[in-house]
Amino acid sequence: MASLIDSHCHLDLPHFDEDRDAVVARAAAAGVEAIVTIGIDLDHSRAAIELAERYSQVYATVGVHPNDCGDFGPHTPDALRKLAQHPKVVAIGEIGLDYYWDRTPPSRQREVFRQQLDLAAELGLPVVIHDREAHEDVRAQLRAWVKKGSLPGSPLSKRAFVGVLHSFSGDLAMAEEAYEWGFILGLAGPVTFKNARALHALVPYLRPDRLMIETDAPYLSPHPYRGQRNEPARVGLVAEKLAELWRCSPEDVARQTTATARRFYGLDAPTSSETRSRRQSV
Repeated sequence: MASLIDSHCHLDLPHFDEDRDAVVARAAAAGVEAIVTIGIDLDHSRAAIELAERYSQVYATVGVHPNDCGDFGPHTPDALRKLAQHPKVVAIGEIGLDYYWDRTPPSRQREVFRQQLDLAAELGLPVVIHDREAHEDVRAQLRAWVKKGSLPGSPLSKRAFVGVLHSFSGDLAMAEEAYEWGFILGLAGPVTFKNARALHALVPYLRPDRLMIETDAPYLSPHPYRGQRNEPARVGLVAEKLAELWRCSPEDVARQTTATARRFYGLDAPTSSETRSRRQSV
């Protein structure tokens, strides 16, 4: 299979403390050329950056997840701004809304979401969006952000894409509106689940050039590993399922999604010698 990119995982979580080097090595052996590990609060954002410094193929994002925004204070935006200056920070995220877990009032989530969207526009970095049982409010927030004028004239307006709806669970109308905003979609292990009939029916109508694949590891392990700890090496199983649904080859899916991920995160394609070196060095 062609090279792959795991566009969203959480490599810093304690699930990987015992064998993180081996996890990264297995990913390289499986053809994963890059792994983007996602910040969910200040501490995890710092940890993501440390991993990006440790492994050549790992990149980081910084942000505060909606379930962790209770501690988002007046100094948090400045702290994120400083972290985002690191050369291997490639996006602001994971940010958004989560109405499934009752950890933070929705009004507070929306305010923190707005602040981080504006920070991304200021810094010219794309956003990684979390949306769980909050489709309409996420759409409203993103519509307002795109239309209010914060993007035109900002460094972000020069990018190919301005954001991704991570682990997409919306419908075709939401996907098509997201394309108009300059967003792309992320698909993860759930697309491989046998009972994910609605998602299977939707995928053939999604634009292959507006899609990245991800693991969300250690969560959402794809079939046949559902219920086990996930890891970046399994992103190829997502590509294989998409190939089945699109009636094309896994190599075609890998090439397209990898090219999109490189454009989204601003990653350079590794040379053959660099790829071999990475596989040998982890």
